Amino acid sequence: MEKRHLGRTGLRVSRLGLGTMTWGRDTDEHEAAEQLKAFVDAGGTLVDTADVYADGGAEYLLSRLTDSLIPRSELVIATKAGSVPDSDRRFDASRGRLLAALDASLHRLGTDYVDLWQVHAFDPATPAEETLQALDLAVASGRARYVGVSNFSGWQLAKAATWQRGHASRVPLASTQMEYSLLQRGIEREVLPAALDAGVGLLASSPLGRGVLTGKYRHGVPPDSRGASPYLSGFVQPYLGDRSRRIVDALATAADGLASSPLAVALAWVRDRPGVSSTLVGARTATQLQSALSVEALTLPGEIRGALDDVSAPVHRYPDPGWTEL
Repeated sequence: MEKRHLGRTGLRVSRLGLGTMTWGRDTDEHEAAEQLKAFVDAGGTLVDTADVYADGGAEYLLSRLTDSLIPRSELVIATKAGSVPDSDRRFDASRGRLLAALDASLHRLGTDYVDLWQVHAFDPATPAEETLQALDLAVASGRARYVGVSNFSGWQLAKAATWQRGHASRVPLASTQMEYSLLQRGIEREVLPAALDAGVGLLASSPLGRGVLTGKYRHGVPPDSRGASPYLSGFVQPYLGDRSRRIVDALATAADGLASSPLAVALAWVRDRPGVSSTLVGARTATQLQSALSVEALTLPGEIRGALDDVSAPVHRYPDPGWTEL
């Protein structure tokens, strides 16, 4: 599998990453082991997790597999912190909370460092400089090799990246993790231009539109899908409207013309977008993951890419990038 630099850093990651959001909840240890083995056998290195996935269960499960199945040294482990189970505060990116969460993640992961540590979301109740200082401390202490952010808006990312690069003692941001797919191109308005300008690599999450771009929901909600899961149905529901149906139909037509699958075409579209360092694939089963890994053999022809660009194009209005060209 091709490796790419994560932004303007020396860290190289596989251009497909393995997401673990379902691990420890909808994906048991046996299935997780099969996924990890298939991913590494295909040349994958980047494994993405978070302290809130299965309430820490995903990190713990990953530690069990690095003990028994895949050597830690073969993986680029990325985790996130900042989400909190609080009814009146979804995110806490204060220095104390973040560093405590990092220590807890390291304990669950069974390692003394993570390759990439990311703030899960912007916390408006904490000064940005305090949040960023926690990232610096994590690297200075050796607990994280590289740092990044997740779910930051364009101005938030630009502010954080500028602050970090403007101080010699601070650690530049390596990454921003955002949802990106044919069904969700909102980052093209502000976030992606900010990332490209700042040299921050994009980790594209939910590249299959939360599973909708596989085509599995064209005729209803399969009982074994995320859409039927008591934990994840609300995650899928927003992408089951008329616009999504038109995009999925166009995707299926493109896949037929390429003798491929909607899943592979959707992944290839995201994987090769400007600024994307790695595309994160989450699967409940090893069979699903194997289907996703087959995308390595696919490159989209220009006319197919252009047609998918057109059918999924987001609405751009002043002052979005490119508004003067409309």
